Amino acid sequence: MSADIQQKFSFTLLRRVLSYIKPYKGMFVFAAISSIVFAFVSPVRPWITQYTLDNCVVKPDKEMLLNMTLIMIGILLFETLLQFLNEYLTGWLGQTIIRDMRIKLFNHINQLHLKFFDKTPIGTLVTRVVSDMEAISDIFSEGLLVILGDILKLLVIISVMFFSNWKLALISLSIFPLLLAGANMFKNGVNRSFNDVRTQIARLNAFVQEHITGMSVVQIFNREEEEMKKFKKINAEHRDANIKSIWYYSIFFPFIEILSSVSVGLLVWWGGRGIFDHEFSVGQLVAFIMYINMLFRPIRMIADRFNTLQMGIVASERVFKVMDTKSVVMDSGKCLMANGNTSTINHQPLSIEFKNIWFAYSGENYVLKNISFKAKHGETVALVGATGSGKSSIASLINRFYEYSKGEILVDGINIRDYELNSLRRNIGIVLQDVFLFSDTIANNISLSNPEIKREEIVEAAKMVGADDFIMRLPGGYDYNVMERGATLSVGQRQLISFIRAYLYNPAILIMDEATSSIDTESEILIQRATEMLTKKRTSIIIAHRLATVQRADKIIVLDNGEILESGTHRELLALNKHYRKLYELQFVRPNEPIRTS
Repeated sequence: MSADIQQKFSFTLLRRVLSYIKPYKGMFVFAAISSIVFAFVSPVRPWITQYTLDNCVVKPDKEMLLNMTLIMIGILLFETLLQFLNEYLTGWLGQTIIRDMRIKLFNHINQLHLKFFDKTPIGTLVTRVVSDMEAISDIFSEGLLVILGDILKLLVIISVMFFSNWKLALISLSIFPLLLAGANMFKNGVNRSFNDVRTQIARLNAFVQEHITGMSVVQIFNREEEEMKKFKKINAEHRDANIKSIWYYSIFFPFIEILSSVSVGLLVWWGGRGIFDHEFSVGQLVAFIMYINMLFRPIRMIADRFNTLQMGIVASERVFKVMDTKSVVMDSGKCLMANGNTSTINHQPLSIEFKNIWFAYSGENYVLKNISFKAKHGETVALVGATGSGKSSIASLINRFYEYSKGEILVDGINIRDYELNSLRRNIGIVLQDVFLFSDTIANNISLSNPEIKREEIVEAAKMVGADDFIMRLPGGYDYNVMERGATLSVGQRQLISFIRAYLYNPAILIMDEATSSIDTESEILIQRATEMLTKKRTSIIIAHRLATVQRADKIIVLDNGEILESGTHRELLALNKHYRKLYELQFVRPNEPIRTS
């Protein structure tokens, strides 16, 4: 990408960021005015100093000296007020705007297809929502308005210098070309290093998040040393990227100080001679020394602030890339389901029908191929088959977590895409094998912190599922904090909590995905009872490896490699003597033992 294209692209991003100012236009204008006034007030102090020295010191006038001192103090106080307003208003704008942007970004992430999360590391998204947003706030607090204010201040000071004495101005600014060339080299170098820093931060966040989440796997397979080597490598690359940016600063700032000193030296040499020849006054020389200090300070900072601005632009590019992701669930449906979402509302079972469904997670690598079946009102349909046969994919499609490629999925005869998304999902309950619990109380994990659900309803639901006894044995009962991902509970206990949650929200359609896997016998008995209760008067889809959990289903569908091999009741499938019978024999039948068909 050429420099011109890159510059145009950056300004496009800047305009997009600035579009978020619209609700706070008045505050932005006020901050801009304070910056403009500050730029014009700053050069007044050197001029007053010049006047005081020439008219109150060289030509002694004690009364006038006192008056000029008081005027200077007043101007200093006014400058302080303007600087305070500028710092506060730009900081307020930055934090307020990133608050709005962060809400918009998180809301967009909430609506993305699960396919997006399958391909995007969580740590990267955390970086976008947190670190990159902070970099964008610097566009306002340390970037745009501050840069414009500093540039205006430079122009005003240079104009005053030439107006006051063009010869001293030329001497003072003689090294400016060298200064501008150095600032440009610094800006380009630090810009490259900042890009690298942002990349390394995202890599580091992704690695740390992933490995802390999966620490049990690391320790189980004794991979601590190997993973530590990977972390050291990533951490070293992060350090190197930061050191590279520090190197640019360590060169540039001393370079500016040297040029500033050279400029002052030239001024003192030339101005001193001018004073001897009565060409300049002492006040003019002192004022120009002050002007030089006022010039070099913003020049030193402008180069740094340009890079702060560019870093914010780079961060905005990453944030907008997520915002512009089209993997959003299209919620264009208008149909509403009459069923409610709490246990106090009587729902009616809904039918589910798959008609020639084809689905692929990527491209045309179909994991479901021409799937057709129907679950009538109140029926329980079981899906069985080997791992990777497509069972969980079917469950995900019903909720529209993913979009199917071809065919139709109907709920009560209406295409699921024609339903309002919230209405559809509100009527579908899912109990997964891997139950996710938040770091919160058991009560809040059951109700998902829904203020409309009362504690009495939570307790009643737990009793109905049969989980109240184990909850009350925990310290604090329903107020027990389960910690992150429910780490302080057993697999079976976490599963029971997910059953309570499903029962409490009272869905018309229930999906159970391997809900009895990896649990102890006692928990399995409780879960089997809970399953029988949950499936009553509901249309249920049960996914299981254990055939014991599906034998009472109204219909069992056997899947393999994304295709339906056979379907029927338990007895019908055993009588067919095909794939289901083989699965049954592997799980239940000992050698030379007859098969029971009832």
